Amino acid sequence: MSDPAAVLDDLAAESEEADSLVRGLSAARWAAPTPAAGWTVAHQIAHLAWTDRAALLAATDPAAFAAEAAEALAAPDTFVDEGAEKGAALPPAELLAGWRDGRERLLAVLRAAPPGARFPWYGPAMSAASLATARLMETWAHGQDVADALGVVRTPTARLRHVAWIGLRARDYAYLVRGLTPPAEPFRLELTAPDGEPWTYGPEGTAQVVRGPALDFCLLVTQRVHVDDTALVPLGAEATRWLGFAQAFAGPAGPGRPPRGGAGEADAPKGGARERAEGGAA
Repeated sequence: MSDPAAVLDDLAAESEEADSLVRGLSAARWAAPTPAAGWTVAHQIAHLAWTDRAALLAATDPAAFAAEAAEALAAPDTFVDEGAEKGAALPPAELLAGWRDGRERLLAVLRAAPPGARFPWYGPAMSAASLATARLMETWAHGQDVADALGVVRTPTARLRHVAWIGLRARDYAYLVRGLTPPAEPFRLELTAPDGEPWTYGPEGTAQVVRGPALDFCLLVTQRVHVDDTALVPLGAEATRWLGFAQAFAGPAGPGRPPRGGAGEADAPKGGARERAEGGAA
């Protein structure tokens, strides 16, 4: 994942797929509720636009980003939702145009980044490849919320490999943000890709393994599904424990989505406050 070219191409493709879900929508459909309680389709796109702008600022003006990050982190429970509310209040055409402009500018900056460049973020500083992976992960996750709101069934793609990778890379962060000590033993993923091919991450021989569909793992680490509603099979006590709180994003620990048949949609977490800085693995 050190070469940013492939992930940047995939980020562009993932953004275009999310864009295709909302272009041409009526105002009523932009206002449709999503699985994230209190967030409409407009909130989801506004959040992507807001985070793309933050990433662009981090890549072009680190000092200005640091000032904004300090201000934002002073209000950790509100600043992401406030950003989404502000964007969602715009006319849909203006919101969509702003999102398109921001993401294209970010792609251009990351493509032009010199080898070895590192960019500040809300979690650890990241390379161009890691920042692009984080943006892809979030674009896919919020795109899933939009698709669910609109009743669209998306076909999973090989781009999920980036989401799976960052989900594993963020393992230690998921422990630390909960005040837990990460296990010393490495974990291994043995996933089935959308086309049926095996995807493996992590060393062989470890006792801590997660097996199952790549789509299920990606939905879990972006907290779009409860572990009980997946076909994932953990081997080892720590792997089992981790699946209960795994997250692919930096920022405070979130409660995740309730199991089907559990808490109602109104009780599900919002899409933003717990996801303010996705992609904490550098």
